[in-house]
Formats: sequence, C-alpha cells, structure tokens
Amino acid sequence: MRANVYDLNGKTKEQIELPSVFSASVRDDIIRRAILALQSQKRQQYGSDPEAGLRSSAEYHGKRRMRYQMINRDMARLPRLHRTTPHLNFRVRLVPQAVKGRRVHSSKAEKIFAQKINNKELKLALKSAIAATADVKLVKARGHQVEKLPLIVEDSIQKIKKAKEFEKIAEKMELTREIDRCKDKRQRPGRGKMRGRRYKTKKGILVVVAKDEGIIKAVSNIPGMDAVTVDKLSVEDLAPGAMSGRLTIWSKSAIEKLREM
Repeated sequence: MRANVYDLNGKTKEQIELPSVFSASVRDDIIRRAILALQSQKRQQYGSDPEAGLRSSAEYHGKRRMRYQMINRDMARLPRLHRTTPHLNFRVRLVPQAVKGRRVHSSKAEKIFAQKINNKELKLALKSAIAATADVKLVKARGHQVEKLPLIVEDSIQKIKKAKEFEKIAEKMELTREIDRCKDKRQRPGRGKMRGRRYKTKKGILVVVAKDEGIIKAVSNIPGMDAVTVDKLSVEDLAPGAMSGRLTIWSKSAIEKLREM
C-alpha cells in the first residue's frame, strides 16, 4: 500500500510504502476495551474515614444490671448518650438512622478501580486505531471533513512553533473547515457546568511526529487539536471516546519510525 507525501504547500512531493500496520483489521471492540482499561487506571481512589460517625460515647443501655437502662421505658433500644445536659440525655448515636450516625455502605478507599488488560490486546487495539486513520469511511463517520487519506507531510512540519503557521498549512491542505468545526463549543447541560467543565469542544486533528521541535506547543494552542510523538502514541489519542477514525497528520519520519516499531 503506497501513499503520497505532501509538502507544506499541500502539493505531492513523493510516494512511500506504508507499514503493514495500516493494513490491519479495525477491531472497535478491542479499542473500546483498551480505552476503558487505560481510563480506569487513571481513576483516583476515594473513601470515607473508617471511624466516621463512630466517635461517640454512646452505649447500648438495653442490658439488665446497668445503672442507666432503657428496660420498661417507652424508647427504642439503641445506642444512646447519657449526659447530665437535658438536651443530649439519651440521644441516639452510632447507628445509620440516627443524627451524626455512620453511613450504611460508605465508599471504601481500598476499592480497586483499575481494570486489567493483556499486552497483546493493548497492542492489537493500537494497531487497529492506527489502521482506522487511513479509512475514509471511519474518519468521516466521526464528523471530519476530508477526502484523501492518509495525510503524510514532510518532516519540516516538526519545526513549526506558532499556531498561526499551522493554520496556514492547514488552509493549503484544505483543512480549514476542520479547524473551524472545532472552534464551535457548546455549553454543557446540568450541574456539570459548575464543576470546571462548562463547555464541550470537539476533537479535531491529531499530529504525530517523530521528534518535537516546537510543533506540540504550537498545535496545543488550537482548540480541539493535539500533537504527540510516535513513541508516546496511545489508543486514547487515536480514538477519543472509544470511537476510531480520528483525522491524523503523520510526518514522514514518524511513518518510518512506526515501521521500525
């Protein structure tokens, strides 16, 4: 399978042979499983204090031969305080249905959220996600507007250091609509807007390079765009939201390094 290599003006410069990974079958089920496993490993553990609601001097006064007992009284036999102060005398504590009592099934800090996944499955998911970037149907299904794939650019793209320079290159490669599509952000419904995620933005172009010479910082200043080196490429970068087919621009050296990997 051969593909064109474009210069920064969007014109065909040469042709190269693609690595065999681009011919792999796309397994959406494996991609979804890998992304869920990776996201679960990032989840932070949380839990309540084991002594929460139990720091009280309340006792169960339902036994005989106790000085202060509840036998033959019109009150439930529950753990109660015994104080000299009238408003706290025989107040119920400790049990879940009481004021300041413990919770029934509180969150446990020792709970393990991380899901396990085999190394072969993770590699297969990465191969499938890479192969999906060369499938026009899958890329269009994500909402990207492109006609020719895969997009391979000469290595001089790695030296771009400003967002405006990348936008000019995208315009010459007929990707202006893609950048405009990602600038459209919408407000999230519900209480999520009060928790640091008020707006929802779309995922746009992913730039994969062999060496970072300023391109990663430049692309990160454009909404929805991401850039990553090929040795740190993950399934989450290629298939955001477990949906394969993200529009990806590869540098020529990244393709060669992918062949070696």
